[in-house]
Amino acid sequence: MTTTLRAGWVITQRELAHWVRQPWTPIFGLLFTIMLLLVFGFLFGGAITVPGGGDYIAFLLPGMLALSMMFGVESTATAMANDARRGITDRFRSLPIGSASVSLGRVGADLATSAVELLVLLVGGLAIGWRISAGPGSVLLAVFLLLFLRFAVLWIGIFVGLSFRGDGATMAVQVLVWPIGFLSTAIVSAETMPGWLGAIAAWNPLSATATAARQLFGNPTGITDGPLADGAVWLALGWPVLLVAVFLPLSARAYRKLRG
Repeated sequence: MTTTLRAGWVITQRELAHWVRQPWTPIFGLLFTIMLLLVFGFLFGGAITVPGGGDYIAFLLPGMLALSMMFGVESTATAMANDARRGITDRFRSLPIGSASVSLGRVGADLATSAVELLVLLVGGLAIGWRISAGPGSVLLAVFLLLFLRFAVLWIGIFVGLSFRGDGATMAVQVLVWPIGFLSTAIVSAETMPGWLGAIAAWNPLSATATAARQLFGNPTGITDGPLADGAVWLALGWPVLLVAVFLPLSARAYRKLRG
């Protein structure tokens, strides 16, 4: 285990070094999220009401933080697919390191950039008028839940990247991310949707994290009833645990199958 973690840290440094030399992927991902925030906050925000009352920017910002944890996973899938296709993964397997080291290294690098992205978005949100009305403990828990969601969806990206090599990996993740991202409470409340659609959105893992972050930041949740009204924090913990429990073993299996 110690060898696996040490090798994973070395690979994390490798991935971060690549992003330092070629920073455009994380930069454009951050700019895209900022663009969505500005579009929905200032272009459409005047036409959107929040159930239960409250300012829409205060409702939107935590949702965009959660949504940003979903976006960019295609870069992880693409990187894993490209490494496998070009034989880089085979070189790693020839080294005396654990089979999980490569995936852990990629996850570690992505979490580091995600933490920086969160910090930039938090500062940007404060600059446009968003406010936090909660204590430091609640804020830290909210940030943890956001990064925990990112940790979980990264394993989905790794599984897809190892299973669909080449451009198919990017397309497969985009097909997953966009419907899941927008069929949630990240941008609008589920209570403004048709009943059947709102029920689906309420049980979206992204909705749990978005609602929990709103509660912990002291912002309006847009939820007046249902499972998210009282159990959002627990759901925001439970959903990532379930996703990791499913996709981490699937990723390990896909990695072992590369040997064939």
